[in-house]
Amino acid sequence: MRIDMDDVVTKLEAADITVVLQMLPHRYPFLMVDRVIGIRADEFGIGIKNVTINEPHFQGHFPGNPVFPGVLMIEGMAQTAGVLCISETMSEKPKQVFFLTIDKAKFRKPVLPGDTIEYHMTRTARRKNMWWYRGEAKVNGAVVAEAELGAMISDR
Repeated sequence: MRIDMDDVVTKLEAADITVVLQMLPHRYPFLMVDRVIGIRADEFGIGIKNVTINEPHFQGHFPGNPVFPGVLMIEGMAQTAGVLCISETMSEKPKQVFFLTIDKAKFRKPVLPGDTIEYHMTRTARRKNMWWYRGEAKVNGAVVAEAELGAMISDR
């Protein structure tokens, strides 16, 4: 089912994989968000990533001890923030979202195949076409990573 972004109500509360694929340019193997729930405009949302052993990075990270790469958790946070930014401007056609900044990134616990990561993203600031978020990646309610991120929507 294809959703025409011009027909979507501006109060998007959740984005399943079909909507995420329409909003973001990322595709396998670099799409790090399966869906986004609890969307409150561009203020807050939770990205969901189901981690499976079938993902290509587990071949080398690490053989015999698969651990989800921390940098991909940061990317999942950024992609969740991208969905929130685009959901705020849904009256327009989707544009590209660019990663601007990463600050205060911390990794607390390893994430393993079979885990479900929740990217809890809260907007801390907005200026024109730029947004800043505080993110926490959680597995079973425990924080496994955190960071402050900046994103920008562009017409390019």
